Amino acid sequence: MRIKIILAALCVFALTNANAQKANYKVALIGFYNLENFYDTIDDPLTNDAEYLPTGTKHYTGEIYLDKVGNLAKVISQIGTDVSPDGLSIIGNAEIENEAVLSDLVHHPLLKSRNYQIVHYNSPDIRGVDVALLYNPKYFTVISSDHLFVPLFDSDGSPRYTRDILFVYGKYDGEDMYVMVGHWPSRRGGEEVSAPGRATAAGVCKNKIDSITKINPDAKIVLMGDLNDDPVSPSVATVIGAKGDKDKVQRGGMFNPWVEPYKQGIGTLAYNDSWNLFDQIMVSSGFLSKEQSGFFYREAHIFNKPWMLQTDGRYKGYPKRTYDFDTYISGYSDHFPTYLVLLKKAN
Repeated sequence: MRIKIILAALCVFALTNANAQKANYKVALIGFYNLENFYDTIDDPLTNDAEYLPTGTKHYTGEIYLDKVGNLAKVISQIGTDVSPDGLSIIGNAEIENEAVLSDLVHHPLLKSRNYQIVHYNSPDIRGVDVALLYNPKYFTVISSDHLFVPLFDSDGSPRYTRDILFVYGKYDGEDMYVMVGHWPSRRGGEEVSAPGRATAAGVCKNKIDSITKINPDAKIVLMGDLNDDPVSPSVATVIGAKGDKDKVQRGGMFNPWVEPYKQGIGTLAYNDSWNLFDQIMVSSGFLSKEQSGFFYREAHIFNKPWMLQTDGRYKGYPKRTYDFDTYISGYSDHFPTYLVLLKKAN
């Protein structure tokens, strides 16, 4: 029943968006999607990818790989098309093995016409999964990019490696915009025990945000990712300091539109029959005023169409994942994608 309520709410917002677009506004759609173990079938001796090989426990063959590429392309191709026919102009991704899998994805027939370009760096994560950014050059131009290291250590002082934070600076319709994509450390070992790792990743993001807003408090900054924490978790609410109430966001601060949906029991992934909302997109205060010439925040969505849901078995009602343990079930991801609608008054 909860899933049905969420879907109905999103339909109402979509109608609102369509009306807004007709009222002489330019629309920017910015999304995030954890692609769930998006590996190729080639062994990388430097990473722990043995499970996702044709000879591995999941029997990850070329046929399965191509099916997964098509399934992910199907999802991405439909996000936001009720608002803009070109769909997402910027989309952050997590759990991708390398740039090659993204190249296969963006060249799929369902996405090829959008001419998505890729920003990607290899991360030191032992599983070999990285974050990346896809962007449509029709709308967004990349000026520079970098990857920000997240320093983690085990109890004996030895380094523990995770995903870097991707940082991209560019121009959206001529307007300066800064985008960060993260996949913060997991909750392995328990939420409380693992929390310092996510706080460290959040601190790396916060330091970068502060370095930008110190120069320009009204800078347009987008922070997105699979944070492995909810909107009310300390890493987000305290370290980033993101607020769920726009009226409480100070100049240079961050607004998190996912706080209220989370409190209402809405999520992007399910575990033990309860929802988490790890897949978040936050924006800086520069996006909040509607009385400006640039892009401003309008609303946030979770893309969770009925065909993306598991319909039976132990994961019934969950996002339909790629595998049920070692059995391929031709799903999409164990996460739902999220996206924001930004508007700008047309000249």
